[in-house]
Amino acid sequence: MRYSQYMLPTLKEDPAEAEVISHKLMFRAGMIRKLAAGIYSYLPLGLRVIQKVEKIIREEMNRAGAQEVLLPCIQPAELWIETHRWEEYGKDLLRMRDRHDRDCCFGPTHEEVITDIARREIRSYRQMPLNLYQIQTKFRDEIRPRFGLMRGREFIMKDAYSFDVDEAGLDISYQKMYEAYSRIFARCGLTFKVVEAESGLIGGTFSHEFMVLAKTGEEIVVSCQSCDYAANIQKAEARRTRPRSRRPGKTLNPLEKVETPDMKTVAAVTQFLNVRPADLVKTLIFETDHGVVAALIRGDREINESKLQNFLGCEEVKLASDDIVFELTGAPKGFAGPIGLSVKIIADYSIEPMVDFVTGANEVDAHYLNVNLGRDMKVDEFADLQMVKEGDYCPRCGKSLTFFRGIEVGHIFKLGTKYSEALRATYLDEHGREREMVMGCYGIGVGRTAAAAIEQYHDEDGIIWPMPIAPFQVIVVPVNSKIRALMEAAEGIYYPFLGNGVEVLLDDRDSTPGVKFKDADLIGIPLRLTIGEKNLKKGLVELRRRKNGETTLIEKDKVVETVSALIREEIEGSLQA
Repeated sequence: MRYSQYMLPTLKEDPAEAEVISHKLMFRAGMIRKLAAGIYSYLPLGLRVIQKVEKIIREEMNRAGAQEVLLPCIQPAELWIETHRWEEYGKDLLRMRDRHDRDCCFGPTHEEVITDIARREIRSYRQMPLNLYQIQTKFRDEIRPRFGLMRGREFIMKDAYSFDVDEAGLDISYQKMYEAYSRIFARCGLTFKVVEAESGLIGGTFSHEFMVLAKTGEEIVVSCQSCDYAANIQKAEARRTRPRSRRPGKTLNPLEKVETPDMKTVAAVTQFLNVRPADLVKTLIFETDHGVVAALIRGDREINESKLQNFLGCEEVKLASDDIVFELTGAPKGFAGPIGLSVKIIADYSIEPMVDFVTGANEVDAHYLNVNLGRDMKVDEFADLQMVKEGDYCPRCGKSLTFFRGIEVGHIFKLGTKYSEALRATYLDEHGREREMVMGCYGIGVGRTAAAAIEQYHDEDGIIWPMPIAPFQVIVVPVNSKIRALMEAAEGIYYPFLGNGVEVLLDDRDSTPGVKFKDADLIGIPLRLTIGEKNLKKGLVELRRRKNGETTLIEKDKVVETVSALIREEIEGSLQA
């Protein structure tokens, strides 16, 4: 492709609205343009990257035995009503009515549609296992779309759905997708980590996220450097350790109420009472769809609401309003305590070994000292409720946990029978008995993967594309397009590249070398061949690698052979990763 004929509107300045690197660079590199909030047009350069990612996805999904389909974007409300998600999905679901006044939605995901196909087409156990996938446009009406393709409302997604006769079959299908996803992101040239994760609105019993590691990532990845344990911050666990109690092995002190005037925070209360935050127990009141509950957590820890929600099996958990807290405890927030509460009390495991601790007294400006389980208060259930902190110990091997930043690009779920039960997707087993299909669900954000690659690979000059997903593999830059000898040499390299299957961009613009070099760095093409008068007289061409800036002089007659070999080497390296 000739640059002069290519739609590549690069920009010198960052767009004002862009907040993250990928958003800024995709705009400046002429890859995307905004149509509306969270909705983007893909320009030619951006689409080439998307198509590269899609090609890798298709090859690995097909290799894993999945079959490609294409499902409708618009879905009838009836299917969503059957699974109860028409109400549960909330305002992120873009709803509409057709001319016949029938409710529809623009699909944010396709569990209902694919399960409807399965219940109509699959009759026997002999038709499974089956895995169907598509690459399709989705829409989720995010309240605050931001970060460009990282969190848009309209986006391209690869979603796959497996159907098996039982859980053992699902385990096999799930593992195939785990391995296929690992190959996909390795082939894209990305550094990533697979982490245990929550299932969220999709549902199911078990899931993994595929996280591209990047300092700018919006997600926190918790990982053990000594074993393979990794989880996102919502799912992460730490080894239970007994806190150092204040009076080990001594007789329990009598319960005592003390005045704590206007002391509402852990820091204020513990400083006033001259105790450690680990000696205080916070009582947090939550509203859930199962009623109001109290959750207890040590003063030096934060509660993980996702863990509480999963433990309770609730659809929604939120901190109670001031009015509810006052009605339940008789005191404002900051003075709630577990003694005398008439609601279910769930405590973090770290509370269990504590003695003589501090709690709120359910009375304004008052706390209790020397509170003890059993004697002064009861706990209905213990659970892992705490948010993991860096330096906590791995639940598997006991070594220290470390934190990384990551970007979720893929998520795989064991759905079980959630959707097949709701939609009555059944089959006949070998004994003629009717059984529900066991499902898995597997998603990849295509545009998000491209954006994550930029977040991981960039510098102050622009994008640094990994070879497998670069829009072009090499750019040929004659420093002065008006000099016939330079252009003839450039074209003498350009056309053989095309014949050799190399994806090449020829910068034939009548621009200064500085402009050409800046644009080449901005759009991130891995290899740059510069043709200048001085080197050309010696029969040489300069090769520059974008990822490290290294330059090499190559004999002009060997450029096509040498560069083609470099490209093959990098592509094959990703295939073997």
